[in-house]
Amino acid sequence: MHIACGLYFSGEYEEAIEAAKRLIRSYPDFPMIYRWPAAALGQLGRSPEAKEALVKAISLAPAAFDMYVRKRVPWFRPEDHAHLLEGLRKAGWAG
Repeated sequence: MHIACGLYFSGEYEEAIEAAKRLIRSYPDFPMIYRWPAAALGQLGRSPEAKEALVKAISLAPAAFDMYVRKRVPWFRPEDHAHLLEGLRKAGWAG
């Protein structure tokens, strides 16, 4: 997950999506990985795919999504958290 996160924060959205997909194949029920492809797809303007990943992330664990997205976790710099929120909003998140 950290690879997808780092790639996303570096603006390497396609690579972040691929890294997330590899993890999703191994752990399809791990909800927090879906936020990275949702945000990356949102940044790329791939709205239908972004929305699908966003819905999956939220539906698997709504409280965890809220905890790790709405509230900035201490290990994310404020500008990185803002970057994540920007991508998720482009994916259709109303938060």
